[in-house]
Amino acid sequence: MTTSAAVIDDAAAYARAVQDAGRAAAAYYAGGTSTLDDDAYDRLVRGIAAWEAEHPGQVLPDSPTGKVAGGAAEGDVPHIVPMLSLDNVFSAEEFTAWTVSLGRRIGREVTRFHVGPKLDGLAVAARYSNGRLTRLITRGDGTAGEDVSHAIGTIEGLPAALAEPVTVEVRGEVLMTTAQFEHANEVRTAHGGQPFANPRNAAAGTLRAKERAYTVPMTFFGYGLLPVPDTTPALTERLDTSAHSDLMELAAGLGIHTSARTAVPDTVAQDPEQVLARVKEIAAARADLPFGIDGIVIKADLAADRQAAGSGSRAPRWAIAYKLPAVEKITRLLEVEWNVGRTGIIAPRAVLEPVVIDGSTVTYATLHNPADITRRGLLLGDHVMVHRAGDVIPRIEAPVAHLRTGDERPIAFPEHCPRCGSGIDTREERWRCAQGRNCHLVASLAYAAGRDQLDIEGLGQTRVVQLVDAGLVNDLADLFTLRRDQLLGLDRMGETSTDNLLAAIAKAKTQPLSRVLCALGIRGTGRSMSRRIARHFATMDHVRAADAGAMQQVEGIGAEKAPSIVAELAELAPLIDRLTAAGISMTEPGATPPAAAEAGPGGDGTAGAPAGSGPLAGMAVVVTGAMTGVLERLTRNEMNELVERAGGRSSSSVSKKTTLVVAGEGAGSKRAKAEQLGIRLATPEEFAALVAGFLD
Repeated sequence: MTTSAAVIDDAAAYARAVQDAGRAAAAYYAGGTSTLDDDAYDRLVRGIAAWEAEHPGQVLPDSPTGKVAGGAAEGDVPHIVPMLSLDNVFSAEEFTAWTVSLGRRIGREVTRFHVGPKLDGLAVAARYSNGRLTRLITRGDGTAGEDVSHAIGTIEGLPAALAEPVTVEVRGEVLMTTAQFEHANEVRTAHGGQPFANPRNAAAGTLRAKERAYTVPMTFFGYGLLPVPDTTPALTERLDTSAHSDLMELAAGLGIHTSARTAVPDTVAQDPEQVLARVKEIAAARADLPFGIDGIVIKADLAADRQAAGSGSRAPRWAIAYKLPAVEKITRLLEVEWNVGRTGIIAPRAVLEPVVIDGSTVTYATLHNPADITRRGLLLGDHVMVHRAGDVIPRIEAPVAHLRTGDERPIAFPEHCPRCGSGIDTREERWRCAQGRNCHLVASLAYAAGRDQLDIEGLGQTRVVQLVDAGLVNDLADLFTLRRDQLLGLDRMGETSTDNLLAAIAKAKTQPLSRVLCALGIRGTGRSMSRRIARHFATMDHVRAADAGAMQQVEGIGAEKAPSIVAELAELAPLIDRLTAAGISMTEPGATPPAAAEAGPGGDGTAGAPAGSGPLAGMAVVVTGAMTGVLERLTRNEMNELVERAGGRSSSSVSKKTTLVVAGEGAGSKRAKAEQLGIRLATPEEFAALVAGFLD
């Protein structure tokens, strides 16, 4: 997809665009802030370049085109070799055109390309003398940069001493990982500062800061090695004549952090088609990376090709950045809605001025909880940085505080439950209606009766409302004490419908523990997690006896989630006791309690197949699209149960850890991602044959 250029109609609009681009670049390179997000800046510069191409005699001296860092950055430490930017392409067609141009320039077809992620950070040069890190310099204007050696010791992946006592310059990118960014904003706001808008701005501002009362870590990724005046002749020759891929192996051997140990390591491609295949693979992995990338860097790998291509004033001619669609945009926070979930959780949701991110129009974003709003210092009317990648729910990173006008207003937190008017329990970060599940009793009961929970046919929302309004049902356990005469007294309940409903309620008593846990709607669990808990503990007694440490033994439950699950189970104790007294099944067929796991099959929590057995043993399986044949009648939850009965682990997202994707009709993006990653695909019919022994 080609990024569109800003439309510039005349010389006055061109002059304003140059001024806007200069202001944005200067703000970013001075302190890590910007008036524009990356996509808006790219569009503006492309518009400027298009206007200049049509009016070559009217190019302003302050134009950002043809200049490193848009001409905004400066420095007083000269670079030994110019530290240039990269030109961009935005589509396969533009990339192919670039390869043709490169071949014409050097007089031969390029046969080896080096392909790796374009890290979203700040370029720096690290100078080592006899293996010791002595100086750290920003890119600046490409000819000279700013000395930021004060940051030495705060950057992970940039060792104070190399594995060998060599004199060399290492070039790379300083960035903040997602975890480092969250930590940095926590520390920054604790010291009275405004949170950074995104990780890239955070890294840029932090790298230059000299007199802060605190330090926060950053991460370095090396992408180049070159000699300096004191480098030995033998090493100089090696650096000048080696393939770029060999230089990266040398850097890693010296102890420099590179992409090699990430999920998107640099690779070598033999032709443009292989490059484009790798571009798709890296793009598919982008949403799951613990650090930000905004594209893929493609370089001629062989030194002879690089030397023949040469460089321009702004960028090398032997390298290009294939930019990916922006996952972050700046928009305005218009309002905050407060919604009450079926468990009584009061959740804020941001209402945004609509903005297109990665091809989708985003109008709402998650705000997590009131503490998150306070921590980020958000105000109504704020310009905010919104992040959306892949299928991830859009989230607000932080306010763009330097764009505030003074008209912004505080966000009003609710004093009473916005649904029922009851008090609010504010003891935890996630606020909850004092009525808990009873605030949303109808929704909770309708959910519990759903096909993927207790599967009580005939008990839809309309019937639940009728039972609640009549005072017959005040919680889930009351469903199992309903009498025939009570139901016959309701409107539109004849003898047949009454008997059918009572039969369905009786059948629900035999559902496995995993369905009962799911029906309870415990916060932090869902259908998949309820199955994991049930198969790990085997009985409700074991589930209720588990402390936070024991609960963490269940796959996917971490230190934060475990205590809340344990606490909510304790809160639900009276309801669980009443359900047990009503005859509800509280065991998981085929599962073995943890203490007895050594005694027989199923002790790993896998119902149906002994540990390490079954046709899907050790496999992570994703089901997507509409099932056909014998699988057509199964819900997605029942398909996931089938996967786990057959010894596999069900998952909802495709990643490099996925083993098999069952792709039905209309599989869409998940099938495409599996193809990009080379993951095994199966039709519903092929999958049914594979697990035939575990079909009911």
